[in-house]
Amino acid sequence: MNSDMIVSVSPHYHKAGATTQRVMLDVIIALIPALIASCLIFGVRSLLLVAVSAANCVLLEWVWNKLMKKPDTVSDLSAVVTGMLLAFNVPATMPIWQLIVGDFIAIIIVKMLFGGLGCNFVNPALVGRVAMMLSFTSNMTNYGTAAAKVDVLSSATPLAAMGNLNFSHFMTLFLGRHGGVLGETCALALLIGGVYLCVRQVIKPTIPCIYIGSVLVFTFLFSGFNGTQAVLSVFSGGLMLGAIFMATDYVTSPLTFKGQLIYALGCGFLTTMIRLFANSAEGVSFAILLMNLLVPYINNGTKTKPLGGVNA
Repeated sequence: MNSDMIVSVSPHYHKAGATTQRVMLDVIIALIPALIASCLIFGVRSLLLVAVSAANCVLLEWVWNKLMKKPDTVSDLSAVVTGMLLAFNVPATMPIWQLIVGDFIAIIIVKMLFGGLGCNFVNPALVGRVAMMLSFTSNMTNYGTAAAKVDVLSSATPLAAMGNLNFSHFMTLFLGRHGGVLGETCALALLIGGVYLCVRQVIKPTIPCIYIGSVLVFTFLFSGFNGTQAVLSVFSGGLMLGAIFMATDYVTSPLTFKGQLIYALGCGFLTTMIRLFANSAEGVSFAILLMNLLVPYINNGTKTKPLGGVNA
């Protein structure tokens, strides 16, 4: 056997000089614009929540590896990314102890119990968010802020107040001057991060573009051809955060282009159905998690035929 061949679980990244640590560092850098925006919009408590969540996730992973006598994996920075993403999914008023509970669920139950990075079958940060939403609903929907000036929509996410919006609110949504969780509000900051990841070739634009575009189209079709609601749906409810940073997770997204197309369309369709007909702001979270469960079947159904090979 060739000594250069390495057999391991995903994620597999075929680029010279690339490592898991380098990829995760790029994701952290891409999240910084949204972190800065959250501090400007919601106050410095945003930075505290992100720092505590990231540090706690690293500590939990380190303790688990020590107790299980496994190699230390915290240096790959994946726990930092999970902690930041989980903090981005809570409001600025979230009690720290409840965020720590979400960290435990994400790192220990979803990630480490299944074997660590590459073995989890759903996105850990999203499971942590859903668990907190079900357990601490009132605090997870308290979109108040410590910042001095926030748009009057701070009492509810734009998605919840969709019926009262029009195109005059576009810049408010785009710049994030409204209520919501830390990382979902400023579309401009999220787009900057997404462009950085594409330029660095950490992600491809396939899943984010198809996911966001399909939500736009499906919302337009199923809302009675309401163009205003369709456009506003793109900039609210955490769609960009989910599409750019969570749906593109190497471990829980399909490997082939055809599979990614099916996966992103499925995420867009489910997000729209949950938003419009289930009256829930959790469309993005549930849609991505449901499609995560289907990824093995999507991979199996869309795998490419080897050159010169024949079907079994």
